[in-house]
Amino acid sequence: MSSHHQKPTKAGGFPSLQATFTHVLRSQHTKQNLKNLLRVNQTDGFDCPGCAWGDNKQGAFQFCENGAKAVAWESTGKGVGRDFFAQHSVRQLTKQTDYWLEYQGRLTEPMRFNAITDHYEPVSWSEAFSIIATKLNSLSSPDQVEFYTSGRASNEASYLYQLFGRLYGTNNFPDCSNMCHEASGVALISAIGIGKGTVVLEDFDAAEAIFVFGQNPGTNHPRMMNTLRKAAKQGGKIVTFNNLKEVALEKFASPQSPIELLTPAATTISHLYLTPKLGGDMAAARGMAKFIIEQRPDKIDHEFIQQHSAFFEDYQHSVTHTSWDKIEQQSGLTKAEIIQAATVFSDSKTVISCWAMGLTQHKHSVDIIREVVNLHLLCGQIGKKGAGLCPVRGHSNVQGNRTMGINEKPSAAFITRLEQHLSTSLPRQAGHNVVEALKALHSKQSKVLICLGGNLAAAAPDTDFTYQAMRNAELNVQISTKLNRSHLQVTHDALILPCLGRTELDKQQSGIQKITVEDTFSMVHASTGMTEPASEQCLSEIDIVAQMAHATFNHSGSTQLNSTNHAANKLDWLALRDDYALIRQLIENTIDGFNDFNQRIEQPAGFYLGNSAAELIWNTTNQLAQFNPSQLPNSVIADCSSNAQTTASSAEQQAIFLLQSLRSHDQYNTTIYGMDDRYRGIKGKRNVLFMNQQDAVQLNLLEDQLVDIQSIANDNIVRKVCGFSVVYYDIPRGNIAAYYPETNPLVSINSVGIGSYTPTSKSIPVVITASTKQVISVAQV
Repeated sequence: MSSHHQKPTKAGGFPSLQATFTHVLRSQHTKQNLKNLLRVNQTDGFDCPGCAWGDNKQGAFQFCENGAKAVAWESTGKGVGRDFFAQHSVRQLTKQTDYWLEYQGRLTEPMRFNAITDHYEPVSWSEAFSIIATKLNSLSSPDQVEFYTSGRASNEASYLYQLFGRLYGTNNFPDCSNMCHEASGVALISAIGIGKGTVVLEDFDAAEAIFVFGQNPGTNHPRMMNTLRKAAKQGGKIVTFNNLKEVALEKFASPQSPIELLTPAATTISHLYLTPKLGGDMAAARGMAKFIIEQRPDKIDHEFIQQHSAFFEDYQHSVTHTSWDKIEQQSGLTKAEIIQAATVFSDSKTVISCWAMGLTQHKHSVDIIREVVNLHLLCGQIGKKGAGLCPVRGHSNVQGNRTMGINEKPSAAFITRLEQHLSTSLPRQAGHNVVEALKALHSKQSKVLICLGGNLAAAAPDTDFTYQAMRNAELNVQISTKLNRSHLQVTHDALILPCLGRTELDKQQSGIQKITVEDTFSMVHASTGMTEPASEQCLSEIDIVAQMAHATFNHSGSTQLNSTNHAANKLDWLALRDDYALIRQLIENTIDGFNDFNQRIEQPAGFYLGNSAAELIWNTTNQLAQFNPSQLPNSVIADCSSNAQTTASSAEQQAIFLLQSLRSHDQYNTTIYGMDDRYRGIKGKRNVLFMNQQDAVQLNLLEDQLVDIQSIANDNIVRKVCGFSVVYYDIPRGNIAAYYPETNPLVSINSVGIGSYTPTSKSIPVVITASTKQVISVAQV
C-alpha cells in the first residue's frame, strides 16, 4: 500500500535512544534526569511513573523510551505559579493545546479560581483545606461528592483516599480503570474468581506460545517488547491479533543490544500477525475454539475441565452451533487464518494470552475477554508455569489502586474488614463509576469533584458533555503535578493543589518516606524519590489527602453527615501523614496478602501478592472456573441504530466506518510529549485519520486531504470533529483509527460496554465527509 507517511522497518534501535536523550535535554534538568534514569525501577530507586509492566531487577538500565519521557516530563526546570496564572486567564488557556498546557512545567503553589477575574490566584494550603472542609460539611448528602483517582497514585495515597471517602460516607470512587480495563476485571472475576492476571513475569520465559490481543506494546508498554523479543529469540511463537499493523510487533531492535542498536538488525517478533476487524476478536477466538473442539478434540484437556470448570457442555453447544460464515464475517479473518492461530494454540504445551484496550473498549468487551478465557480453560492453559492470562495494565499503579479499595463496587468482605478494624459502619451501596459520576455532575446531583491525579477532562468520552459536567461542580479540586485540561473546566470554585512527582524526595516528620506500587503481575515494589521537589510548596499526595481528611472531620461547622465521623475523628490523620509506615500497618490489618508489609517491602524485588486462580482456586459462586456460552453479538457496531438517518445525510449513509481511538508514540495516556508518531510515520501533527487506501479511493479522498468525522448515535446529538488529514494505512476495510483525546468528542456518554460501563472508544460508528476546513499548523514549543 503506497503512502506519503512511511513507517520505519523496525521499532526501537538507535532512534529510540536518540528520542530518549532528546527529551532528557529538553527537561532543563539534564544532569539530574540522567541520574534519575539510572534509578528507574532499581531496588533502591523509584518505580517508573509510566506503565505497569513488571521489572526483572537485572541490569543497570531498567527504563524504556516512554519511561524516560515520563521521567523527563515530570522532572523539569520549568514552573507554573502565580506569575503564569496572572498572565493567562482560564479562557485564554482553553485555547491552547493539551501539549502546550503540560509543557509549561510543574505546578509550584496552590491556586484558587476566581470566577470574577477568570484567573487562578494564590491561596495558602491552610485556606485551601478549609475551603474543602467547609464545602464537604455543607452538603446534604455524602453521595454529592465524586472522589476520582488516577492510576499513578501510590498504594498508600489510594488507601488513605478511599478511607477518607468511605468515612465521609460514600462509595463514589470513579477511577481511570472505569475507562480502560474495567471489562477485564468484570470478565475475570466472573470466570475465574479474581480480577487480575494469573501469570508472573518469569512465566514468559516458559511459554511456548504468547498470544497478543488488541495491544500495541511498542508504544504503550515498551518494556514488554524486551520480554517478547527474548521469548521470540528462544523459539517461542508469538501470535498477534491487532487491527493495525504495528511495526514493534513485526520487528523490534532492542536499544540494549549493540548489534540491533547500531545496525539494521532486528528481531522478528510475531510468528503470525492477524488483523481482525474492530470488535472481531471474540469471533476469532470462537473460531479457534471451534477448530479445536471439532477437529482437534485430542487437544482438549478433559481432566482439567472435569475437575476445575462448569458449563463446558453449554459452551461446546454454543461453539458448534456458531457457523464459520458468521465467524469469518464478524472477525474479518479467513477460516484458514484462524486455523493457523488455533493450531499454534493447541500444539503448544504452555500458552499466555495478553490483551489491552483493543479488547476492553467495546460494547461486548466482557464477552470478548471471556472467550479468551474459554480458550484457556478448554486446553487447561492456566495454573501452570508458562501459561495463563495477562491483562496488561496501563498506569503504573492502576492495579494497586483497586487492591487498595479504589472501587465504586467494593466487595462485602473488604467493607467488613474495614468496619471491624475501625469499629464503625461504612456505606455498602454501589457508588458512581466515571460515566455515572459525570452524569451526576451534569445533572447537578453531585456538587463536588475531587481528582487525585489524572486528567479526567481529556480522558473521558463525549467531550462537550464531560466539560459541562465538570463545570457544573460547585467545587472542583485537582491534585496535580502539571497544568492540564481538567483545571480549565471551571465555573464556580476550584483549587489546583500541586503534589510531588514519583521522582521527588518525600520527607515527612519521621524522615524520608517510601511509597509502594503494584505492577501488572501482582508484585508490590517500594519506591523512593531522591530529586529535590519542584517547589517547597509541593506536598505529597498522602499529605494532601491526610490534611483534607483532618480538616473535614475536625471542622467547626461539621454537620455530622453520617455515623462514621466518630471513627474518622479517632484516626490521627496527621500522624499517618508523618509516617507512611503507619498507613502500611493499616493496610496490613485490613487487606489480605499484606502480612509484614513494612518488612517485606525491604526485599530487593518486592513481594508477590499471589493469585488464587494461578493456584487453581476458583473464588466463584460454585468454586469452579466458568465457561461462558454466550453467542456472538449480532453486530459489533455499537449504537448504530435504526434512527441513523436523523444524524447523517443520505449521502453519508453510503459508508459507515468503525473508528477506534488510540495513542501516538509521543503520548502516554492523556499526556502528549510531542507531535510526532515515529512508529506510524507521522510528523508534526495529531489530527490524522488512518484509513485503508481502497476505502479512501472509494470516497474520492486523497492522502493528506482534510475530512470531517461525525459519529452515529441513537440520541440525535451531533458529535463531529473537523479537519483530519487522511493517512493511508494497513488496516482492514471499513475500519479507521485516530488519536485521542482529539476523537473523544465522538464517543457518546451513553455508549458503554455491557457489564463494564467502559466507554466504547474502540468501536465508534462514524461517517466521513470531505472537509472545508483549512489546514491549521501546530506551533512547536
